Amino acid sequence: MQSRYNPAEIEEKWQKTWVDSGLDKTPTDTSKPKFYALSMFPYPSGNLHMGHVRNYTITDVIARVRRMQGYRVLHPMGWDAFGLPAENAAIQRGVHPAKWTYENIAQMQSELKRLGLSYDWNCELATCFPDYYKWTQWIFLQFLGAGLAYQKEAAVNWDPIDQTVLANEQVDSQGRSWRSGAKVERKLLRQWFLKITDYAEELLNDLDKLTGWPERVKVMQANWIGKSVGAYLEFPIVGLDEKIAVFTTRPDTVYGVSYVVLAPEHPLTTKVTTRDRKLAVDTFIQEVAAVSEIERTADDKPKRGIPTGGMAINPFTGEEIPIWIADYVLYEYGTGAVMGVPAHDTRDFQFAKEQNLPIKVVIVAADGATDGVTDVTDGATDGV
Repeated sequence: MQSRYNPAEIEEKWQKTWVDSGLDKTPTDTSKPKFYALSMFPYPSGNLHMGHVRNYTITDVIARVRRMQGYRVLHPMGWDAFGLPAENAAIQRGVHPAKWTYENIAQMQSELKRLGLSYDWNCELATCFPDYYKWTQWIFLQFLGAGLAYQKEAAVNWDPIDQTVLANEQVDSQGRSWRSGAKVERKLLRQWFLKITDYAEELLNDLDKLTGWPERVKVMQANWIGKSVGAYLEFPIVGLDEKIAVFTTRPDTVYGVSYVVLAPEHPLTTKVTTRDRKLAVDTFIQEVAAVSEIERTADDKPKRGIPTGGMAINPFTGEEIPIWIADYVLYEYGTGAVMGVPAHDTRDFQFAKEQNLPIKVVIVAADGATDGVTDVTDGATDGV
């Protein structure tokens, strides 16, 4: 027996033994219980790093344990291979994106095999394989035919270096791209959406079936589903034949509206802005475009805004109220406009205090407490 571990000899021997015995192949014996061990497919960037080793070792251990427990295990590997980062990397190196991507897949596959990870390579896929993406195209056409896919303009996180759209989770706390490090910009793009909210009730109910999931992940999923119960209200614009539509979960507070706020990306911003306010408003919109959604909505950040000079009419009171633009209002959320009820909404209260806007208390509990926001009676309230 050798006194020292010789990885080059021992690992090569046992890896060959596992391959020859078909240990990693998915069994077809239907009498055994099924187990699906799936890791997040890597982006084929060229080489593995220690983060890959950690993640894929964990999944491999689970897959091996389940095999020993008598399960027929499906443990596949694939490649998240589409995207502009691949194109940009290929441009920098002067090669075709397909050549760059396939060479990286081959390199990373050899490294995964060298690690001895027990993947069923007969089940390998890549999102750039035509026999894979034809099915993503097929299912999209099913959504389209069922009226569940639609197009609209929406604000996105834009990476000016990679020239691609980023999810909120790909923007760090400094408002920079997780990959390129570029300062993320906000811009409007026309894009495709799926009507997930048509199934909000079922999706939310089924979150309770996700046993063992961290609560923070389930909360994140619920936020993505985005179910809200409320009402749509329309505020006529003074001097125009158009109205500002808002969605509110608190229509009972409409008598306390003291201003209306548009997202900087809202198409009505140019129409409601008066001539004397145009330069200031345009400058503010440009400044906000350079700030990520995470920064704009952070609780510890001041709510920045600017008056447009335009006025709207509260449809319930007939009162004229100012129209503002603010960074904390997102165009893709709801209607891209909100009614400001500072006495009964913490965020509206913070904005009203910073901008010296009226605060009107319209709901008071039987014990005299105001509904929603405390400390509104410090001299800044109006209309109590």
